[in-house]
Amino acid sequence: MRWKTTEYAGWGRALRATGNLARPERLSSLTALMREEPAPAIGNRRSYGDACLNTGGKAVATVRLDRILSFDPDTGVAEVEAGATLGDLATIFAPMGWLPAVMPGTGFATVGGAIAHDVHGKNHHGAGSFGQHVQAITLILPGGETRHITPDDPLFAATVGGLGQTGVIASAALRLLKCKGDVMIVTERRIGGWDEFLDRLDRSDATYTVGWIDATAKGGDLGRGILEEGETGSGLITRRGKARAVPFDAPGFALAPAVVKVFNTAYYKRVPERGRTVVKPIEDFFFPLDKIRDWNRLYGREGFHQFQCVVPIENAPALRAMLERIAQSGLASPLAVLKRMGPGRAGMMSFPMEGYTLAVDFANRARATRLIGELEADALAADGRIYLAKDALSKGATIRAMYPERAAWAEAVNAVDPDGAMTTDLVRRLDLRSL
Repeated sequence: MRWKTTEYAGWGRALRATGNLARPERLSSLTALMREEPAPAIGNRRSYGDACLNTGGKAVATVRLDRILSFDPDTGVAEVEAGATLGDLATIFAPMGWLPAVMPGTGFATVGGAIAHDVHGKNHHGAGSFGQHVQAITLILPGGETRHITPDDPLFAATVGGLGQTGVIASAALRLLKCKGDVMIVTERRIGGWDEFLDRLDRSDATYTVGWIDATAKGGDLGRGILEEGETGSGLITRRGKARAVPFDAPGFALAPAVVKVFNTAYYKRVPERGRTVVKPIEDFFFPLDKIRDWNRLYGREGFHQFQCVVPIENAPALRAMLERIAQSGLASPLAVLKRMGPGRAGMMSFPMEGYTLAVDFANRARATRLIGELEADALAADGRIYLAKDALSKGATIRAMYPERAAWAEAVNAVDPDGAMTTDLVRRLDLRSL
């Protein structure tokens, strides 16, 4: 296997690594590599921080292992390699009446990455997390042993949401969900403030719901935004054009507070006061930012951080206080999302819990990193937790307090990888594998 020295980063671009990457194209090559030179896997590097980095070490990029191995049109079970992207699966299977059961905000996420982070989507309140729809995983352990694990195997809960620490995911059998076609019928409503937003989220009976929050709004407008409720449908629609790219790193003033405030006000008013229902290509609803390639460059050369937490339903006032802190800071970008989550989670280190999740992007500046530290302390005090797929700044003690099954997970991981060959920058930074 050829290794190539590469400088690479997570999607946030605030943290970087230099190390040797291998890109196997066949399962046999992956197995040989794990037998001779075991290393952690990375996919399309769409996690924001350092979950996909291994500074000074080796990593296995699985993006060329992207084949669909089988599909049963009667049951909707598809077996696919770990490098297949969820966007490609949606494009292929939606016209057949099936969709990946759970899809995050980008179609460039790989199946392996979706399992390793047990991702959630706009239907978590009803469908749960990605791992709950995984029927089986083919896992290559350090040393080259192949294990086929199912939910009744104790290793399954350590692998799903397990940050790639049990081995390299080679393929998985996924239970897809039935859909009506490859378009979305979306109802958009203006929401005037925080209390109304939570009420609407709680009362929504739509299959897919997501809220955009104006994180610059204060006072009586605090928490205003747009609620989108979607259902799959069928019919003719003009497909979207070729994705545009951001050609250069934006200057610092591009996300100045005054610019963001003007943009957010205009974006809020794009939906009529009475609301509206529109028909969209399925990818425009699930992956709205994918039509802007390299949109992370809008934050400039230094990159950005995303703060995402979830807090229990009863502690929603703490989340409101976090939003007030963000609005007062003047540091928020236009990207802020609020969702209602159900209890579904499939792994010991899975992020979801029943409650509300808030995600806000910040340009990588000293004031923003201090603010994120304060927000993380607020989340801990509210019995919430931080999403490790987005994290680049947390401390190990904070995360260990947020994830009560962490020690049991570490024990399971260390049993299959006693030499720590699968350790990544994130795992080292947070000291997640200590017993």
